[in-house]
Amino acid sequence: MSKPSPSSVLYRLIAAGQLAHKALLVPLKERGLEPGDDAVLFEMGRSGTTEEALAAELGLPLDMLTPRLSRLIDRGLIDRRAVGPELTPGVALTERGIRIRNSLADHWAQLEEALLGELKPKHRKRFGKILARFTDLLQF
Repeated sequence: MSKPSPSSVLYRLIAAGQLAHKALLVPLKERGLEPGDDAVLFEMGRSGTTEEALAAELGLPLDMLTPRLSRLIDRGLIDRRAVGPELTPGVALTERGIRIRNSLADHWAQLEEALLGELKPKHRKRFGKILARFTDLLQF
């Protein structure tokens, strides 16, 4: 059995994934945010949502999400307000939260463009499908 080679595609995929993960954490740390805060900001959208719906979308128990929401409220990124046509108690992004979410999304898009920029749209789509199939195979 041969040892894994640094020139193998899988080795490079692992290295790229680790470096991309680190690169995505940089703007979070610069803003005093924690890993996972970006997922909350991305999921909330402009109109807000209930805490229960947000927890379900993120796949987190509400008791794990609540402290994160409290911290984001204290930082002025989200606030509690009535949401939806029923005016249900919920949470929504503040203007500052929207600006930070947009900045994080721009950073994400820049990294994705660095990865896929040389590929034509058809090849980008195919590459995405290949990676999705690969990650599905690795799920336990």
